[in-house]
Amino acid sequence: MAMTDLLGAEEISKAVGAFAAAESFSHKKFFEMVGLKKKSQEDVKKVFHILDKDQSGFIEEEELKFVLKGFTPDGRDLSDKETKTLLAAGDKDGDGKIGID
Repeated sequence: MAMTDLLGAEEISKAVGAFAAAESFSHKKFFEMVGLKKKSQEDVKKVFHILDKDQSGFIEEEELKFVLKGFTPDGRDLSDKETKTLLAAGDKDGDGKIGID
């Protein structure tokens, strides 16, 4: 399954483009721009599985660094600071990874 099966290609392109500059990534704005906030819980889980490259059931810090590439191959890598900020926002139990819930 491709990300464009769940989210609009135009929205993805605009969102990735909006955060093309280093240190500009805002996960809240990005997920809103791609339309993820309007999706059902089931669709959000499908997006999670696409981003969970090793299919471990978790998105680890190394996978988060490449989160924009999970939406489109021409997305940039997140900086270490952006990656850590995203991890902190999603890691609700402090285990260093983001679970599906």
